[in-house]
Amino acid sequence: MSKLDEKIAKYKESNAKLGLGLDDELIEKAAKALGPSIYKADAEAVSCSDDSELERVKTNFLKKKLGLTDEAAMDKAVKEVCEAMKASNRKYRALFYALLAKKLGKESVYA
Repeated sequence: MSKLDEKIAKYKESNAKLGLGLDDELIEKAAKALGPSIYKADAEAVSCSDDSELERVKTNFLKKKLGLTDEAAMDKAVKEVCEAMKASNRKYRALFYALLAKKLGKESVYA
């Protein structure tokens, strides 16, 4: 099993444990899109308690990658994803981004 496959398996397990309802294919595509960052402990997770990190998620993922402009909708989605993942000590970025894309109807970014 490759390192990528190990990471994806861990994300799928976390998805099931948290009851996020994400499709396995979406998780795989989100993980692959993040590239080498999933192998760095600090970059692999999102900190919901760090406002500057959440701002980076909005700027680099929601605005640049998904093309969103509605600040209120972005803030609401980020807050909802943080809430959905609150039971986890590690909020994996691949799951965080996949859940944001799903909530905002932008899964096609991973097509």
